[in-house]
Amino acid sequence: MAATTLAIAIAMWSPAYSQPVIRDGQLSAMAQRLFPALHGRLAGEARDRRVAACAGAPACVVEAAILRDDEREALAARSPDGGDDVRRQVDGLNEILRVYGVGKLPRYPLIDGSDSPFGSDAFAAKVADAVVMSMAQRSDPALGGDISLSLALALLDVNDKNAAVAFEPLDQRYNAAAFKRARTTNWGRYRYSAILVLGVGPDDLETPLSAKGKVNVRVAAEQLAAGIAPFLIVSGSAVHPRDTPHVEALEMRRALIERFGIPADAIVVDPYARHTTTNLRNATRRLVAMGAPFDRDMLVVSNASHIDAVASPAFVERNRRELGYQPAIADGRIAPTAIAMKPLRESLRVDPADPLDP
Repeated sequence: MAATTLAIAIAMWSPAYSQPVIRDGQLSAMAQRLFPALHGRLAGEARDRRVAACAGAPACVVEAAILRDDEREALAARSPDGGDDVRRQVDGLNEILRVYGVGKLPRYPLIDGSDSPFGSDAFAAKVADAVVMSMAQRSDPALGGDISLSLALALLDVNDKNAAVAFEPLDQRYNAAAFKRARTTNWGRYRYSAILVLGVGPDDLETPLSAKGKVNVRVAAEQLAAGIAPFLIVSGSAVHPRDTPHVEALEMRRALIERFGIPADAIVVDPYARHTTTNLRNATRRLVAMGAPFDRDMLVVSNASHIDAVASPAFVERNRRELGYQPAIADGRIAPTAIAMKPLRESLRVDPADPLDP
């Protein structure tokens, strides 16, 4: 991308430049999902000057768009709720800029980050394209006129990292029947509030549901038929292997309905979790949204080696290291393929170091 083209695009950011307001539905959904506390609050002359001084150099533009600590704290100080949400979302925005625009190694490099290697011509081209895109969409109402927010979302867009809104509104689209049934469920009748079914990714891009995943589905269906819980929660995104088009949760849901006749109102979908840590965290969040009581464990089902890992002290340490808290605590191994877990309300916390998994 020629520097002159970028310079023209950056010049078009000037408030003096005007054009009809066009709303991008996906951009709006991404902004609202990832950065709801930042709309209309970010615009800053200092960052605009930093960007303008870059004279069209893409790497410079990305660095200039990263909010400094004093800028973050100034925004937080003006927030009526104490600024915690603003700080977290600014940190998440900066993380996107650094990972997709600068080349910082993400927490999970096997599934996150640009598909183009840092330092390659392809990586540089994506950054340049994102800069031009960020300027072109500057007037979209979703952005509140801010270059940093626009650039972060453009970097995600050019890397096709839009899964954060791919299933929204989740509970109205996929979970409506189960949530309706939850309103009249007598939770006291059941030993567990739900059975959480973990996904196991296949080894290739063509296979929708691995053999181990199919076994997990069968085991969960049998447990549901035994009457120990009113709902199944299927959890897993499109992560294994990298670039797979198949979403584990949706493939498990399909198998439960088509192969075992499980009714849709007994299945809750979490298509966002990308790790076992967030499987447990997101399942707890869905239980909270359903109004499930916290005096009931959930039963977690997977293959024996996966459950071994969940039951291990190493998993407790992994939660502490990656999430900063425990989303659930082990409450007894029920079988080689199942463990009872007590969900914890800490799961409602959001991690700014993993902004794409809100």
